[in-house]
Amino acid sequence: MGAARLHVVTTLGTAQTLAWASSYYLPAVLARPMAADVGVAEPTVFAAFSAALVVSALIGPQAGRSIDRWGGRPVLMATSGAFALGLALLALASGPFSLFAAWLVMGVAMGSGLYEAAFAGLVRLYGHEARGAITGITLIAGFASTVGWPLSAALEHAFGWRGACWAWAGLHLMVGLPLNAWVPRAEARPAPPPRAASNASHAAAPVAESPVVPWRSAVLLAWVFAVTLFISTAMAAHLPHLLDAVGSAPGAAIAIGALVGPAQVAGRLLEFGLLRQMHPLISARAAAVMHPLGAGLLAVLGAPVAAVFALLHGAGNGILTITKGTLPLALFGSAGYGQRQGLLMLPARLGQALSPWLFGLLLVRFGAAALWFSVALALSALAALLLIPAPEAPHESPHRHT
Repeated sequence: MGAARLHVVTTLGTAQTLAWASSYYLPAVLARPMAADVGVAEPTVFAAFSAALVVSALIGPQAGRSIDRWGGRPVLMATSGAFALGLALLALASGPFSLFAAWLVMGVAMGSGLYEAAFAGLVRLYGHEARGAITGITLIAGFASTVGWPLSAALEHAFGWRGACWAWAGLHLMVGLPLNAWVPRAEARPAPPPRAASNASHAAAPVAESPVVPWRSAVLLAWVFAVTLFISTAMAAHLPHLLDAVGSAPGAAIAIGALVGPAQVAGRLLEFGLLRQMHPLISARAAAVMHPLGAGLLAVLGAPVAAVFALLHGAGNGILTITKGTLPLALFGSAGYGQRQGLLMLPARLGQALSPWLFGLLLVRFGAAALWFSVALALSALAALLLIPAPEAPHESPHRHT
């Protein structure tokens, strides 16, 4: 990886760490004091967060379309402002209406400023050679919870939850905005001509149309993304309770849960090294085996294999996070990548919004047996990946990437 590309990866990875830490990982620390001060039940805060995830799903295709046309730099710079605005509105929230309004603004920022947008920006710059850069930013931003949770807790302890939100808003303006502004510019592409335009007008505007995407592969891939994101969100929300249900001691459950983060980074390092030489479809298939294997062992053998489950689930999730960016690129090419990525992730984001609530219900009703639900879902994702044929040669846009 050259020095210029390494600079882009470091810059975007740091900006993504800030974006994830101050949005996706914020409720885990601040939901309780936020609810008590605003005067709502704690589940109401998570309901507002779920509403933000729905908004992020709906805004994703439009954000991707904008990146396809203008590049990642202007869109990501705008999302720094959107994150700052949403966090400021959270800090000012005084009741359920203003709380939900603030989280809806956060949803707009999340839908246009998290991984999918960063991936699309990298593809816009590097085309089919973006795989290493995508892996690089996930390696850096993989520590978002490691940084975000203790920092949010320290800020809340020192300044209260409102002060913590103001601090995160300031960081977006003073750190996130300059970082995103350092991303290289991409040449703006003219909007595609109307379908009714003449052949002459098509010839006069050499715009790369998105390739025709096999609908069957696209549907299968959307299902894979929806299932894997549902599972990863469910585990993130309920892992300590799940480990309690299989008989782990409370202290051990926290320690075992902490293994997931390092396992994710280890999986991403594996993707950056050995698996980088393979087609992303092979990486995805290998990663998709890990959760059902670990969850099946945990359901049958219980607490003695809890650490094995955490390591397998974490490593598989770490690799699958990368393949969400690299697999659509390898299967369908770079032309129209941003909009297509937004559409592929739309059902996944909607499922993610339901995941903590639905898996929580299953855990209350069935206890450790809820693991079999995640096993069945994960195996269906593996089956879908096995049904997707690898292309004989990678697609690529005829345009030169800046």
